[in-house]
Amino acid sequence: MAGKREKPEEIVSKLRQVEVLQGQGATTAEAVHQIGVTQQPFYRWRKLYGGMQRSLLTRLKELKKENQRLRCAVSDLTLDKLILTEAAKGNFSRPLSPDQWRKMVSSFAPS
Repeated sequence: MAGKREKPEEIVSKLRQVEVLQGQGATTAEAVHQIGVTQQPFYRWRKLYGGMQRSLLTRLKELKKENQRLRCAVSDLTLDKLILTEAAKGNFSRPLSPDQWRKMVSSFAPS
């Protein structure tokens, strides 16, 4: 059964608790056990969020959201460009000859 996922704010506070416990003389294994996780997630969290403050955490969330929005915009624009280049392929392959030009113009002239 999978355990619950901690939110980034909870992770940062747990990392601070471990730092405090280590400052009081506890080993890393004891400190991690006291906050209720195993060592593997602790080291993963420390790698991701080590030394991060709450203000930086909120900024990170904002940047992730903006990055996702920009990725969607870029993918939409890329798709539009591909559609337009595919649509324009056959239209401008060679210029019209004078005879073709006269025939096309005469077809639009009123009778």
